[in-house]
Amino acid sequence: MAKEFNTSVTCDPKRHYMVDTTAKMKVFEGLIDKRKYFTITRARQFGKSTSLNWILWNMSDRYLVIPASFEKYSADDWSNDVNFCKYFCTKIIKACKNINDNYSAAFWEDVKMINDIDSEILSEKITDFCKECGKKVVLMIDEVDKASNNDVFVRFLGMLRNMYLEREQNGDDTYTFWSVILAGVYDVKNLKLKIRPDEEHQYNSPWNVAAEYDLDMTFNPQEISTMLNDYESDYHIGFDIKEISEEIYKYTSGYPVLVSRVCKEIDEKLDKVWTNDSVLKAVKNITVDDDFTLLDDISKNLQRHSELYDFLYDITINGANYLFSSVDPIVKMAAMFSYIKKDKNKNIDIHNLIFEDVVHTYFINEFTRKHKKVNQLFVDYIQNGDLNMEMVIGRFKEIMSERYRDRDQKFLEYHGRLLFLCFIKPIINGTGFCYFEPQTKNGGRMDLIVNYNRKEYIIELKIWRGSKYETAGKVQLANYLKQRGLDIGYLITFSFLKNKVVKEDPEWIEYEGKRILEAVI
Repeated sequence: MAKEFNTSVTCDPKRHYMVDTTAKMKVFEGLIDKRKYFTITRARQFGKSTSLNWILWNMSDRYLVIPASFEKYSADDWSNDVNFCKYFCTKIIKACKNINDNYSAAFWEDVKMINDIDSEILSEKITDFCKECGKKVVLMIDEVDKASNNDVFVRFLGMLRNMYLEREQNGDDTYTFWSVILAGVYDVKNLKLKIRPDEEHQYNSPWNVAAEYDLDMTFNPQEISTMLNDYESDYHIGFDIKEISEEIYKYTSGYPVLVSRVCKEIDEKLDKVWTNDSVLKAVKNITVDDDFTLLDDISKNLQRHSELYDFLYDITINGANYLFSSVDPIVKMAAMFSYIKKDKNKNIDIHNLIFEDVVHTYFINEFTRKHKKVNQLFVDYIQNGDLNMEMVIGRFKEIMSERYRDRDQKFLEYHGRLLFLCFIKPIINGTGFCYFEPQTKNGGRMDLIVNYNRKEYIIELKIWRGSKYETAGKVQLANYLKQRGLDIGYLITFSFLKNKVVKEDPEWIEYEGKRILEAVI
């Protein structure tokens, strides 16, 4: 059976094209060998379950690896200690049968038959099992955060923690699980829970024994190329693997499921044409896929969490510069969902261009429902297949002058960049792609990169801060054009000073050997 790119279930190297993650998995192997308890806390479809499978497939020769999942349970399963302990036994029995360990399955069948089983009895049976089974036991529980706001489950974690601490204190004669791995989206080390009905929600640490480790689970271009090399060995297409790997990384920042999804689009829907244009087409297909739950979750979370909404708006539209902070709850939430990442200066940026495009579209659609549209699509901005950016900016300035001259300063200062996005995105939507360059997001200026028909357009969007800053903006734009190997750039300045003379029409200027179209709005 031919392999395929997988984006829905846990990856299997026998059936799916996969990135070689051996080096990353060695980190988990080292933690297990050192008998650590730890968590794998990552966003959805970030490789958690695949990592657990790697441990199962590659470490079962040395350990008894028991994989369980808490994804499905009923209210009765968690209503009291007895029901939970029986539920836990059921999960272990199923896992042991799946790995063909009849002895372990039979052991836990007997445990499940104990009518009054509770946490204390379960603890004793775990000790007996780990002492008698003949192997060091590694317990893995996936989707653990589905049960995290439950006091019975928290007591279960506390029991495992206490057994771990007792082993650490008394040595190897104290039998318990050699290693326990909890996987989920939410960080089990910091649960917000209500222990009793009459209590406020509190933060607790039932899993403060979890070992810390540093592991980037995104795929870099070199790692992406390992998957494409495997694919190329099957199809012998002859494409530039290094170039395509870098282009895929450009849009995905190595988010695992996005990498696989881009490849799947090219392989199955774009006739196996592996070019940069195909990568862009794949990306555009992904951003408008209503069935892609990862992107649908962005919309749901923006609606559920108003502070997250404001935070992402400030970053993506206003170019706000935030420091990455592990104690800021909104930063932690955005990082938990992998909507943001830490850049080399430890500032915050949107995790990848696909997420940025989806967030922009969400804000654009919401804005156009509430305010007058700024675009008029009957104007033909495409000439000979190319985007006429001079016409785009000229028409944008006209519409802003006609419709928004009476708007208050705060409205335009806050929404000016969004208004330009509302205007240009429908124009380029069928063929082009646009995004803000991270290195220019400093609140004062933002460079919008527009790709259309294999050509690149740089538009700097600035808030007027005085003549000194206006000159600095031209210097920065000219330098950036040099970096990108371009001779033409565009500068849009939003001015809100009543005494500033605004030029009627955009005009071309020469600056440091570059042609810049300047429009003041």
